[in-house]
Amino acid sequence: MDDLPPSHLHLDRERGLDVEWPDGRKIHYSTAWLRRMSPSADARELRKELESNPLAVLPSSGSSEAAITTTGIEPVGNYAIRISFSDGHASGIYSWSYLREIEPKQPGQDGGSP
Repeated sequence: MDDLPPSHLHLDRERGLDVEWPDGRKIHYSTAWLRRMSPSADARELRKELESNPLAVLPSSGSSEAAITTTGIEPVGNYAIRISFSDGHASGIYSWSYLREIEPKQPGQDGGSP
């Protein structure tokens, strides 16, 4: 069931991605969350580094004055999407199962939002 595609996707370049799953659940992924949780190899390595060394220096986004936005979305086969960001990052492929795995806590759920 984790590989079923969403029934609806809506990308707001400022706010993020809204996904409606076939079971009726509606999940909002903020742009910052999607960028932080990118499944690309470089982003995975950065998350590992931050887990092992909380004092690690984050790379510059190149646009320190403006918040990162999304610049596009494209399908990857029938199993994923690729999201591009204003900082130039566009190498992460978000499979349907990965999007379910990184679902942020929604308001009203235990734990609050990430």
